[in-house]
This record gives sequence, structure tokens and C-alpha cells, in this order.
Amino acid sequence: MTGSLRVNGATLHYEVRGRGPLLLLVPGGAGGAASFDGIAGELAAEYTVAAYDPRGMARSTLDDPGAEQRVAEHAEDALRILDLLSPGEPARVFGASSGAITALHLLTAHPERVERLVAHEPPVVEVLPDAPEHRALIARVQEAFHARGLMPAMALFAAGLKKEDAAAGPKAAAEPEPAAEIELPPQAAARAEQTMADLPYFLGRIVPAFMSYTPDVHRLEALSDRLVLAGGQDSRGELPYRPAAFLAERLGTELLHFPGGHTGTTTHPAEFAEALRKVFRRDDL
Repeated sequence: MTGSLRVNGATLHYEVRGRGPLLLLVPGGAGGAASFDGIAGELAAEYTVAAYDPRGMARSTLDDPGAEQRVAEHAEDALRILDLLSPGEPARVFGASSGAITALHLLTAHPERVERLVAHEPPVVEVLPDAPEHRALIARVQEAFHARGLMPAMALFAAGLKKEDAAAGPKAAAEPEPAAEIELPPQAAARAEQTMADLPYFLGRIVPAFMSYTPDVHRLEALSDRLVLAGGQDSRGELPYRPAAFLAERLGTELLHFPGGHTGTTTHPAEFAEALRKVFRRDDL
């Protein structure tokens, strides 16, 4: 089932499949709900799985295309989806990347609506001891975006997210290798095309707003019994992984590792879905 929902300043596109308790998937990056296609089908045997395109991306439109983006407003969008599909009942929530930042704010602002949250690599770099370095990276990316265009800025951003090479230092990642040409099946090709179309909005509006967000760590500490912080098995040491590891240590909770790296939902969908299913079944967290 697909539908649209009017929210403050936007119209959200959402998708629902399966039966059972509600599981809300909050996407990150520029992939939208389609980025969860690989895991949603696996999870739909046990849950009513809902996913949506965040405001301004893919099929979710903004009333004002120039509107400033705020984490709190994106979290209110997630709340409205929950209110529509699971009125009065707390739900399981999974957030990936910037979607995990949205989900962290949802948990702190509306804990009564979240039974358990799995936050996979939320890049809340403001919690890190070296946060000023990452602020400088975001500023350089924005400067490159406005002065030189999307692709140079994306190359700079991608290099900044990778872990440093211990021998060669951080400059080892400065010039990314050109990607090999891969022929994608039609559905995947259409998804990649949509992702590319959304990249300017993501890089120019979502990245600076979300990566400057500071979560309420004391509030998260009080809610740690329903928060699961997760990282990719293959992304240890990379920038989006580090805040999850830092917060897990700060909150005294276990950092769970999921298959793949930052985009494990896409690269290892079946294994990722099974790992997620196990986390939501656990009662010892």
C-alpha cells in the first residue's frame, strides 16, 4: 500500500507492506523509502513495515523548496507517520544515517511512541571530542558545492567520511578512485537516478543541518533501555560509525554490529534484515 500524508510544509509519500506490529523505517542519505526495498520484504513476514521519503526527497514534496531543514521537523514527520499507522501504540523504529538522527530526536521528544529504536550509524559528529574538525569538513564541503559544483563537493565529503590510512594519513583518501561502470537492472537504475537527482538537496540542505545537530545525551541516557546503537561490521573507524560507538560507551550500552558498512541495508539486505529481526526480538537490552 502507498499513500500520501500532509504535514507542516510538506506532503510525505509513504509505503506499507506486511502484517503484524508496526516497524517504521526512517531512511538516510538521498535514497528515500526505496533504499529499504531489500530489507522491507524480508521483515514484512513478521511486521507491518512502513517506510517513507523524507520531506524534499523523491516523492515527498516541499511547499517551499527553499525552506530551511531542521531535525526536529523531520522527527515530527516521523511522529505523524506513527500517529497515522499506529495510533496510541508505541512502535519499533529503525533509522539509518541521517534517518537515525531523525529517529534519535523522535525518541527524546516522544519516547512514549517508541518501543525500541535501532539507530544505525547516526553521524551526530557534535558528540565527538574532535567535533571542530568535522565542522570544518562540512564548511569545506559547502564551499566546494557552491564554488565548484556537486561532484567535487561529493568527492570531498566522501573522502572525509572514510577512516584515515594509518600509514599515509588523511590525505590518502583525498582523490577517490573512479567508479567502474556497472549495468544496473531497470529498477535499481531508476533508484540510482532518483538518488542522484536528490543529491544537491541532500548535500546542500540535509548534511549541514543534520551534522550540526547535537542530541540530548542526558535524555538518551534516561531512555537507553529502549535505544540500540549500531554500526557496520565493515565501517569501523569511519566517521559515521564513530558517534554510534562513542554514544554506546557514554551510555554504557552495547554497540551492535550489522552486516556490511554504512549502507549495509543495500549491500547485505537479507543478512541485515535477519540481524534487525533478532534485535527487535531481544528482551535483554
